[in-house]
Amino acid sequence: MNKKILHLALPNIIANISTPLLSSVDTAILGHFTEVYYLGALSLAGVVFNFVYWGFAFLRMGTTGLTAQAFGNRDNHEALLILARTLLIAVCCGIALIFAQTLIAKIGFHLLHGEPEVEKYAQEYFYIRIYAAPATLGLFAFHGWFLGMQNSRYPLYLAIIVNVLNIGLNFLFIFRFHMKSDGVAYGTLIAQYTGLIAAIVLYFKKYHSQLFVNIKGRIFEKEALKKIFGVNFDIFTRTLCLIFVFSYFTAKSAESGNSILAANTILFQLILILSFCVDGFALTVLRLRRRV
Repeated sequence: MNKKILHLALPNIIANISTPLLSSVDTAILGHFTEVYYLGALSLAGVVFNFVYWGFAFLRMGTTGLTAQAFGNRDNHEALLILARTLLIAVCCGIALIFAQTLIAKIGFHLLHGEPEVEKYAQEYFYIRIYAAPATLGLFAFHGWFLGMQNSRYPLYLAIIVNVLNIGLNFLFIFRFHMKSDGVAYGTLIAQYTGLIAAIVLYFKKYHSQLFVNIKGRIFEKEALKKIFGVNFDIFTRTLCLIFVFSYFTAKSAESGNSILAANTILFQLILILSFCVDGFALTVLRLRRRV
C-alpha cells in the first residue's frame, strides 16, 4: 500500500508544486528590477487572486472525491455528469468574476493598503489576469476529474504545459518587449487558456467514447448540484480560513513598506512550495478513500 500511495502521490506532488514554482519564477524575474514595487505589486495582486481562486479550490478537491466514488462503482455515466456539472459551475463562476472585477479590485486593494506605486501596478496586473478566470476554474475542474479517474499523468502534463508556456512568455514579454508586471499577467492569461484547450484535447483523446450528448437532460438536476456544493462546504470554509491568515500577513507587510513586502513575498513562496507538496499526498489519500 505504501508503494501504491507513493506511486500515485508523486505525479500529484510534481503537478502541485509547479504552481508555487511558477510564482517563484515570476518573483525571481520581477525581483531583478531595481524598483521593488513591481515585486510588491505581484504580491498584493496575488493576495486578491488567492481570495478569488482559492475559494474555488473545491472545484478540484471535491471533484476528485465525487469522481473517485463513481469510478470505484464503475459508473462512467455518473463520472461524466460530475465533470459536466463542475465545468458548468466553473465557467459560470469565472464569467461572474469578470463582471465583478471592479468591485473585487476596489474592496481587495482598499483592505490591503499598499503604497501608491505598488497599488498602481498591482491593479494593472489584476485587471489583465482576471480575464483568465473561466480558464483557471475550468482547469481546476479538469484536474480534479482526471485525478478522480485515477489518471495522475494528465494533470501533470497540464501543469507542465501551462508552466513552461507561462515562464517562456514571461521572459519574452519582459526581456524582449520590456514589459513589467503587465507582461507577467499576459503570460499567465495566455498560458491558462492554452492549458484549458490542452485539457479538452486530452479528454477527447482518452475519453472520446464518453461524450456529453447523452447527459444534457441531467446536468441541471438540482439535487445533484446541491450535493456538489454540500460536499465541498467544509473545504471552502477551511480554505477561507487559510486565505485570511495569508492575506493578513501580506497586508501587514505592505504597511511596513515596499522592501518588507518584497522580502516577505519571497519567504511566502517557500511556504507555498512545502504546503503544495503535502497537498499532493492529501489528494492521493482522498482518491483512495473515495474508492473504498
